[in-house]
Amino acid sequence: MRRILIVDDQKGVRRLLQELFKKDGWEVSIANDGREAVECAGNLKPDIILMDMKMPSMNGLDASRQILAQDSELMIIMMTAYGEMDIVREALEVGVRKCITKPFDIIHLRDMVNQLYEQKAS
Repeated sequence: MRRILIVDDQKGVRRLLQELFKKDGWEVSIANDGREAVECAGNLKPDIILMDMKMPSMNGLDASRQILAQDSELMIIMMTAYGEMDIVREALEVGVRKCITKPFDIIHLRDMVNQLYEQKAS
């Protein structure tokens, strides 16, 4: 079973992405912020993490650093606001595999996730 962890402090975004990926056959887990994401990543061992950048208590970049320090093979897609190119650069340097700018096309995001998973599986 393909497992995805969705990390976003906005309930509406979490719900939308959860429904999208469940329909696509993924086992979906949810985290509300970076701290929760670090815990969940260690316990759940997801194949892919969709990580929002701006969240309270711990942002996506710090959470990604901690998660990738424990498992450098984990695939993280960072969701950032338009124009945060310095953060995108830093995220990629840390080991985040892809970045997508909000607002995004959910079909494009779904395709990006599936392509990353297929690369990992092959």
